Amino acid sequence: MKIQFKETPNLQLLSVSGPEAQEITSIVYNSVETQEGSAFFCVTGENTDGHLYIEEAIKKGARAVIGTNEALMEQYFDLYPQLTFLVVENSKIAMAYMSNHFYGNPQDRLIKVGVTGTNGKTTTATYVYNLFNLLDLPCGFLGTTGIWSSKDKLSYKKSTPTTPISSDIHNIFSQLAAQGDQAAAMEVSSIALDQKRVEGIVFDVAIHTNISEEHMEYHKTFSHYLQSKLELFRQAKTAVVNLDDAGMSKEILEVADYPILTYSAKPDSGADLIWENCHTLDNGLAFDLRYLGQSRRVEVPLFGEYNAANLTAAIAAALLSGKSLDEILLVLPDMPQVEGRFQVISGPEGRKIILDYAHTPVAIDLVLKEVKKLPHRRLIAMIAGIGIRDFSKMPKMAKASEGKADTIVVTVDHPGYNNPNDVVDAVVKGFTVPYKQEVVTAPSRKQAVIEALKASGPEDIILLSSGCINGAQIVKGEYIPHSDEEIIEEFFMHQN
Repeated sequence: MKIQFKETPNLQLLSVSGPEAQEITSIVYNSVETQEGSAFFCVTGENTDGHLYIEEAIKKGARAVIGTNEALMEQYFDLYPQLTFLVVENSKIAMAYMSNHFYGNPQDRLIKVGVTGTNGKTTTATYVYNLFNLLDLPCGFLGTTGIWSSKDKLSYKKSTPTTPISSDIHNIFSQLAAQGDQAAAMEVSSIALDQKRVEGIVFDVAIHTNISEEHMEYHKTFSHYLQSKLELFRQAKTAVVNLDDAGMSKEILEVADYPILTYSAKPDSGADLIWENCHTLDNGLAFDLRYLGQSRRVEVPLFGEYNAANLTAAIAAALLSGKSLDEILLVLPDMPQVEGRFQVISGPEGRKIILDYAHTPVAIDLVLKEVKKLPHRRLIAMIAGIGIRDFSKMPKMAKASEGKADTIVVTVDHPGYNNPNDVVDAVVKGFTVPYKQEVVTAPSRKQAVIEALKASGPEDIILLSSGCINGAQIVKGEYIPHSDEEIIEEFFMHQN
């Protein structure tokens, strides 16, 4: 695509050196991915500075280089006058707008639903994805469990985070639109908002689930965390707000000057949608949903009573997207389970293995309370400290789970560059001494899953929690393939 740089919408240029137009073949921020005709963006991250890789990008064929260091750009222009060097105030913002332009404004062809919250992002975004597809509104998904079109999982690069970088988002949007999808549900993390990954995207619906302390290793203060999340609601057309979350709902209502649907579990909250009388059935959940003065019964093959709130948020998003409640209620019995979110696997001799990748103290407390509502003999729970996150959170994971299971297996997810045993020790420090339950430790998630299964007997529940994402464990920068489901299958196969 031939890009006239000065005519790219919303691209704020401080200076242009070299040709004002170039034939661009791709947008890249990683010099390794540069090819002939790329526009290379010098993105500054926590650990590196893209300006250090300009030479490598040029040698690989970059035709345009976009950065913030004006003196450095001038030096390179003197060496490569046939290339274009653009100076901008913020490379991440510039990349977002140029990516949208390069891929042909694909967001304009999609209903975009963004979900933010400390807990429930993946579940709620997946409910939106599944619900929209059941409602014949073809929808894609961008989030923790990968990149999906309405038809299947897309083969996208492994390193994509919960919310991809802007150039990846617009690339994915273009693929979804090309396949005929009409909507996209996506998780929008606080870090993504702060790093301008969704800059320039106008969300048709922004969903708020809740907020509690998380990502302090990045944000440093809760105030910065909150303000980052609020950015989503400054770039939305409509919103779904959880009135039961005192941490953020008031602030959203002050920011939003557009249509809003609120939801709550409290009958006297004044919310637009109220879910109540929730019960766990053998095959899922049942609850009453009040909307526009009417109460309707909902039965859905999903587990975890707190998921009634997440499902209600997804229903609100469908209502804001033009669907009627009658249409929605008709398809709810066909809702599939969410991978790794209160996902129930039947084991031998009446065992139930529940995968729920709750990885915050609030989430682990909620899921343990829900699991205990299911009939069982004993409960074995696996919890983990996440090595690439804030160490101060780790003892809180132990506190949140203490006394709520017969056996707790403590391990590590994504040790990163840390010694796994140091992470495990940090979690264990949160337990009261003497322990209120049996505590077992394991230095890897695979070993921990095996220990939890070994500790189980007939009619027991085994809860495997924490943050194993993208089918891998992150160890010293490497993505090591991992699947709880494969370990479970293999373990019981060898028991027969």
